[in-house]
Amino acid sequence: MTTTTTQLATRSGRLILALLCSVAFLDFIDAVIVNVAIPSIQEDLSFTPENLQWVASGYLLTYGGFMLLGGRAADLIGRRRVLFIGVIIFAAASLLGGLAPNSETLIGARIIQGAGAALMLPAALSTLTATFEEGPDRRKALGIWGGIVGLASAAGVLLGGILTEWFGWRSVLLVNPIVCVLIAIAMFRVLPDDRRSASGNRFDIPGTVLGTAGMLLLVYGIVEAHNSGWDSATTWLRLGGALALLVAFVINEHRHPNPLMPLSIFRVPGLAAANLTQLIAIAGFMSMFFFLTLYMQFVLEYSALKTGFAYLPVTMGIGLGAGSSTKLIPRIGTRPIIVAGALIASVGVFVLSQMPADGEYLTDLLPGMIAMSLGLGSVLVGVTNAAHAGVPESKLGLAAALLNSSMQVGGALGLAILSTIAATRTEDLLRAGTSQPEALTSGFGRALLASSIAIVVAALIGLRTHNTRSNDAPMV
Repeated sequence: MTTTTTQLATRSGRLILALLCSVAFLDFIDAVIVNVAIPSIQEDLSFTPENLQWVASGYLLTYGGFMLLGGRAADLIGRRRVLFIGVIIFAAASLLGGLAPNSETLIGARIIQGAGAALMLPAALSTLTATFEEGPDRRKALGIWGGIVGLASAAGVLLGGILTEWFGWRSVLLVNPIVCVLIAIAMFRVLPDDRRSASGNRFDIPGTVLGTAGMLLLVYGIVEAHNSGWDSATTWLRLGGALALLVAFVINEHRHPNPLMPLSIFRVPGLAAANLTQLIAIAGFMSMFFFLTLYMQFVLEYSALKTGFAYLPVTMGIGLGAGSSTKLIPRIGTRPIIVAGALIASVGVFVLSQMPADGEYLTDLLPGMIAMSLGLGSVLVGVTNAAHAGVPESKLGLAAALLNSSMQVGGALGLAILSTIAATRTEDLLRAGTSQPEALTSGFGRALLASSIAIVVAALIGLRTHNTRSNDAPMV
């Protein structure tokens, strides 16, 4: 009897997976790692309150806006080539940001950094799905990938606190070029040159312009809605303009012989539902991390380092949730994993929404954080597997871009809406004479309650995802 050695069981397979997960970790951690350093950044570079949000939002703007372009470019001109270009841009922007002499330079660096990340991530994820065949190999690889994505959100706060406390806020950015050099060297030793397998079709220029402009304006409109007001004409003009551009984009894709986003990809069963599930779920999860961090720093008066270490159990919970879900998918499929994970996480976030102004970590935070982290790990693994089942190799970059675009748009949308909820509640209480700690806590709690509801909605949408157990999703 002969045994077949799977790609994941080989040394080269494990090295490829480790490299690609390192790229994912770097991309996602930079979306959150600066949050802990923001007070230090504000003091050092004299940021105005209006500009400070763009330290985080500038990254998300181009990260979400260029994701579709990055994914399709990987399919058309080669994944390794696009990944390398993204790594170089990311490293250069990180160096510029770490050495920034003023606020404008830092914001510009973060915007460029997001564009580099938008090239890196879909190229890395599509390389993973192209390397490991659909079935046990890919399921395990995507399980590890999903765990890394969730882990980065929590580890970003931990590492951000350590670096900021010990080496200053600039180290948060200056560590990136070192990591990027190591990734770039490893790429040419580990990843095969896939230029010959790229489709080589000419770029859809009108689709590229319309799709990228539409996504950029959408994310910008969402991010700026908190400042302009959701009921303002400016906000609705931005969002309406984004909608018009994206509608024109879809019409172009329907007619173009070589579209940037072939609409046939949505014939894959459950793919649209998986992306929408992630968008809504991430709207709740990303906001939860943001408000919980602010609560610990501004209400409980934790230092950056203490705040970071408070998330240590979350990193372990995400790993446990992701690992156990990967093992369960062959038995019960992705749909129960997604739904159960989201419901467990929503309970955890609801518990966190009840935190008092004089909260204790062990009793008021830790139980909710553990439940949330277990659920988050499960949701990310389930959705990542469901969103790639049945996708042909020629569209793997596009599928990866769609999934990660839903994450970035969801994160921006959730933060914008829930920040408005928190700020409105806090301002009302302050005007009524409530103390600042009580008012802040109530505002954060109201936003976390909305987060838990969003995650429940994601669970309901998750019922429409394809319940893939193994190689059972039809190709299109």
